[in-house]
Amino acid sequence: MTVNAFWLVLGALGVYAVFYRYYSAFLAKKVLVLDETRLTPAHTLRDGQNFHPTNRWVLWGHHFAAISGAGPLIGPVLAAQFGWLPGFLWLVFGVCLAGAVQDFVILVASIRRGGRSLAEIARDEISPASGMVAMVAILFIVVVAMAVLGFIVVKALAESAWGTFAIAASIPIALLMGLWMYRLRPGRVGEASAIGVTLLLGCVILGGLFSPGHPWAAHAHFFMLSENGLTTSIAVYGFCASVLPVWMLLCPRDYLSSYMKVGTIALIVATVVLVRPEVKAPALSAFTSGGGPLVPGALFPFVFVTIACGAISGFHALVSSGTTPKMIDNERDARPIGYGAMLMESLVGVTALVAACSLFPADYFRINLSPAAFQALVAKTGLDGGRLSELAALVGEPRLEGRTGGGVSLAVGIAQIFGDLPGARAFMSYFYHFVIMFEALFVLTTIDTGTRIGRFLVQELLGRVSPRFGRTDWLPGSVLATALVVGGWSWFIFTGSIQTLWPMFGVANQLLAVVALTVATSVLVNEGKARYAWTTAAPLAFLGTTTLAGGALSIRDIFLPLARSAKPADAFKGALNAGLTAVMMACVLLVLFDALPRWWKARDVRQPA
Repeated sequence: MTVNAFWLVLGALGVYAVFYRYYSAFLAKKVLVLDETRLTPAHTLRDGQNFHPTNRWVLWGHHFAAISGAGPLIGPVLAAQFGWLPGFLWLVFGVCLAGAVQDFVILVASIRRGGRSLAEIARDEISPASGMVAMVAILFIVVVAMAVLGFIVVKALAESAWGTFAIAASIPIALLMGLWMYRLRPGRVGEASAIGVTLLLGCVILGGLFSPGHPWAAHAHFFMLSENGLTTSIAVYGFCASVLPVWMLLCPRDYLSSYMKVGTIALIVATVVLVRPEVKAPALSAFTSGGGPLVPGALFPFVFVTIACGAISGFHALVSSGTTPKMIDNERDARPIGYGAMLMESLVGVTALVAACSLFPADYFRINLSPAAFQALVAKTGLDGGRLSELAALVGEPRLEGRTGGGVSLAVGIAQIFGDLPGARAFMSYFYHFVIMFEALFVLTTIDTGTRIGRFLVQELLGRVSPRFGRTDWLPGSVLATALVVGGWSWFIFTGSIQTLWPMFGVANQLLAVVALTVATSVLVNEGKARYAWTTAAPLAFLGTTTLAGGALSIRDIFLPLARSAKPADAFKGALNAGLTAVMMACVLLVLFDALPRWWKARDVRQPA
C-alpha cells in the first residue's frame, strides 16, 4: 500500500491548527495566565544592547530562525530508515504536546524573571546546586551544538561560490535593515522588510551566475573558500553578532532569514500539494528492531533521539530563556512566538521527512552510505532498484553515492519534487543547489544566537568571580565571554574533533530538554499551579525515559565497543563519547532527583485567587 505525501502534509497542518487554536489557548489562559498589562524586561531593563522592545513579527522571525537549525532538516532524513510513520507521528504529535509546550512555558517563565537564563531559573526554582549543574551542562551543550552546526555549514558551503555569496550578502543587508528600522525610519518594519527581502532574493539569483558555464564563473574563486577559510569566516561572524547590539545585526538578519526559510517551506508544501509525490519508503521498515545502517539501534528509543529537533529540542529552551525574552514587547506575543514558531519548525521536519521518503529506498541508502556499506546492505537485504544515475545528471552532480550526513539526500529529494512540476525538470540543478544554500542558511542563523546565549552563560559564571563580568552591557566582559565561546566551538571544527562528538549530540540535546521540562514543571508547581503540572510532567516522563534509555544503549552498544577497538583513534572516540554521555546523564538525573521532593512538598499548594 502506497501513501501520497499530500495527505501527510495536509494531516500535519490540520493537527497544528487544532492544537494551536485550542491547546495553546488553554496554556495561555489557564496555565500561564498571560497578562498584556505586565511590563516585560524589554521595557523595564531596556539598554539598547540586549534588552530592546521588538515588533512581534520581527521577533517571531528571529526566534524561528534561531531555533530552526540542522535538526529539523537532518534528523527526520536519518530517521527515515525506520519508515515514514514513526518519524511523522513523533514530529506532529510530539511538537504539539511536548516541544511547543516546553518553549512556551520557558519563554514566559524567563519573561517574568527579568529575562533570566534557564540555569538561573533552575537555581531559583529548584536549588543553587541544580542551577550550577544545569549551567555547566548547558554551556557544554551550547559549545558542542555550535560546533556541530558550524561543521554542517562548512561542509555545505565548502567550494560553493553560489551559497557563500548569498549567505555573505545577507549580512550587509541585515545591517541596512537594522539601521532602517531603528535609526533611519524607526518603526517602519514593512519598508525594511520589503527592502531586505528584495535585496536577498536578488542576491540569491545573482549567486547562480557564479556557477560553471555562467557569466560570473571566472570570478567564482573570490567566494570559493576552503573549509578552514569558512570556519574562520563563521567565527568572525559569530563573534560580531554576539557583541553588537541585537537590533543592529542578529535580530534583523534572523528576521530576514526567516523570510527565506518560511518562504521556501511554504513553496515546498505548495509543490507537494500540486505534485502529490508518492511516498516510496515503507510505513515501517525492516530496521524497526535494530540493525539499521544509519542508526544502529531500534526504533524505540532511537527515533526520539535521532529526530533531535522538530518535535522537541533542549536548545530551544536556551533561546526561549536567552535572547527572545529580552526583546519581547508584550506578554501576549509569547503565544505565537513560543508555541507557534515551534509548530513551524515541526512542519520543516515533516517536509524533510517527505523529501527523503519520496526517494526510492535504494537511492536513499546509496546516498547516505559509503559504497562498501551499501554493498553490504544489498547483500543482507537484497535491496535494488532506484534511479540515482539519472538524478545525479539532473542535479548536475558527478556522483551522489556516498554523500553521507543526510544533507545531500534531502536536497536531492526536494529537487526531485520540484522537478515534477510541469516544465521544471530542466531546472533541477538550480533547485538542488538552492536547497544546499538553504540548509546552510538554516544552520547559520542558529549559530549567531547560540553564540550570544553561550556568552550570557559565560558571563554568569564569570560574574560569580567579579560582578562586573556579569553585566551583559559591559563591553570588555562581553568581548571576553564571546571570545571564549567562539574559540571553543571553532577549535572543535578546526581539529575535526566534532566528528567524535556527533554520535552523542542527539542524546545531549534531548537530555537538555529533560532539564528544561524539569525546570518548567518546577515553575508551575512553585507558582501554585500544581494541578496543571501534567502539561510539562507528562512529556518529561516520556522524554526522560526514552532519552536516558537511548543514552544507556548508546554507551553499551556503540561507544564502549568502539572504545575497545585496536585502533587508538577509534578507542579514544569511543571512550570520549561514553564518558561525555555518562556525565550528561548524571547531571540530568541530579537535577531531576533534586526537583522531585520539592514537587512533593508543594503538591497541595493551590493557585491564589
